[in-house]
Order: sequence, then C-alpha cells, then structure tokens
Amino acid sequence: MGVDNSLRLGHFRDNFRVEVVRLTEDDMEFDMIGIDASLANAFRRILLAELPTMAIEKVLIANNTSVIQDEVLAHRLGLIPLKVDPRMFEYMSENDVPNEKNTIVFKLHSCCERGSSRIKVLSNELQWLPRGSELTVSTEKPAVDPTSRPRTYTSFNCSQDSLPEFSNNPIGPKHDDIIIAKLGPGQEIELEAHAVKGMGKTHAKWSPVATSWYRMLPEVVLLQEIEGEIAEELVKKCPVKVFDIEDIGKGRKRATVARPRSCTLCRECIRPDGKEKEKEQRIYWDKYVALRRVKDHFIFTIESTGALPPEMLFTEAVKILEDKCERVITELS
Repeated sequence: MGVDNSLRLGHFRDNFRVEVVRLTEDDMEFDMIGIDASLANAFRRILLAELPTMAIEKVLIANNTSVIQDEVLAHRLGLIPLKVDPRMFEYMSENDVPNEKNTIVFKLHSCCERGSSRIKVLSNELQWLPRGSELTVSTEKPAVDPTSRPRTYTSFNCSQDSLPEFSNNPIGPKHDDIIIAKLGPGQEIELEAHAVKGMGKTHAKWSPVATSWYRMLPEVVLLQEIEGEIAEELVKKCPVKVFDIEDIGKGRKRATVARPRSCTLCRECIRPDGKEKEKEQRIYWDKYVALRRVKDHFIFTIESTGALPPEMLFTEAVKILEDKCERVITELS
C-alpha cells in the first residue's frame, strides 16, 4: 500500500517528543509525537490498570437499616476517590496484619431521626481514624488482663496523623458531595471502612483515572483552491468550525483550514449535497477536501480521580513503561 509501518529505534529517539496542551488540577491534555500506536496504547493501559491507588476494600457494618443492601453499600464506598498519595503506603497481602503502613480506616455513622424528613448521607461524613479501628473483635474467651486494651481489627503502632506526611494533610475523600445513601425516618447506618493499596487490573475502584484516552491528530487537506460562495458553504458545513474564510484581496475570499485539531472526522465536509438540490447543482465535496490522520501523532487526555495530579500520573506511568522495556531488553539479551 506504500505505507511504512516499521518501527526504527533511531527514528523514534530523534523524533519523539511530548507537548503539553492543557493542564488543570484534575485533567491533562498533551501530544505524543513520533510514537508508534502500540506504545501509545501500552501507556494508556498502564494508566488505567497498573498505577496503584488507595481504595476502600473491607467494610465492617455494625448497623444498616437503610434500603441499600450491605453489599451494594460496600461497593459504593469502594468507588469513592480518596485524597491520599498511595506511594506513602505498602501493599497488604492476605497474611499481613492491618497497620498504619498499609491500611486507612474511616468511620461512618449517620441516623435519620423519626418524624424528620429524608436525609442524604454524603462522603464528607466519612471520618478518618488515624489511630486505627475502633470496633472490637468479639471473642469467646474473656481477657486475662481486664485493664488491657480491647482487640480491634487493626494493629496500629502509632497514629497516622503523627507522621510528617499526614500531619498537615489529613486523609479523606477527594469530593465531599458524593451521595452514599439516603435515609428515611428511623433508618441508620453505622460502619467502619478499611482502605488498602491496589491496582486497577484487580478492580476498577483502584484505577487512578476516570478515563485515559487518545486519538490521532486529524489532518484536513484542501485538494484545490476553494473561493467565493463555495468557500462560505464549506465553512457552514463543518459543525465544529474547522474552516475559516481568508480575504485574499480585491474582494476575493477563499477557504482555509484554521482549526484542524478540532476536527472529529464526522465527514460532514465531504458528504455530497442532498437531493434537495438539482443534480447539476450538487457539489461533491470529496473533490475539494480530504480527511486523514497523522499516524504517529496522538492527542492524549488524562482525567485523574484526584488521588494524584495528572502530571504525576504521567510521570509514574513513564517509569513503569521504562521498567517494562528494560525487562524485555534483559530477557532478549
């Protein structure tokens, strides 16, 4: 087909670059230029599934008289984004004891009094317990020492708010207005939620991004000069205003491609005129305009859930991709 799809290391090294287009608190748009589609997709999959975050995994329900079942309530709590740096915590295996280095504990107690109207239980009611669990483990054998501290579901050696990384930055939900449940008169929810470190490939609640996606840079080419009324008609055909009118003097106007990045490849600009026009008056726009894609230029968008800023997610994903490439090179050698 006359298209070179080979991947050459020297060409990639000399031409690859990243250009940041937009950066806000929660999202980032940038261009990856000079990269193969396989590497761009690998980067996207790393962002979705291989960057760790903290999410609620275990929910200990002391009382739930709401209409939401315990399992559904635990699932909703797990999907609440937490504002905490996961790099400060360790992974917890099945044999590990929950402690201040691998577990975050929250408490939720909300009650709707009888005779009052329905209330909403919001995420801002999740109270961080830096000293660990407050629920005691029920045992059949009585304690030998009555003065000893009751056994709970965690084993914290120190309070998390005494650690320098959390002393001025308390842990909590990223957004305070997420609805967890609605309670009617006389209904109550009392529970304890334990958050641990995990990855999106285990469960979507550990994915650090709301979405991460890319598209190839559109290339809109005018195959010939378009002037006069045809140029004005072309400008009107595009719903996202890719084309514009340029004054070339002496009362002449021609169409130009002003905003190719905005093109969604909807093909409206190359769609023939409808049957409302006579056959002799119809314009076949594919003779004037060609729509293409730049195969090595990707417009990337990262939308963070809030645990880490998008630029930090980008950096961490690059480190993981670099580590994967080094492992491949080691195995081949």
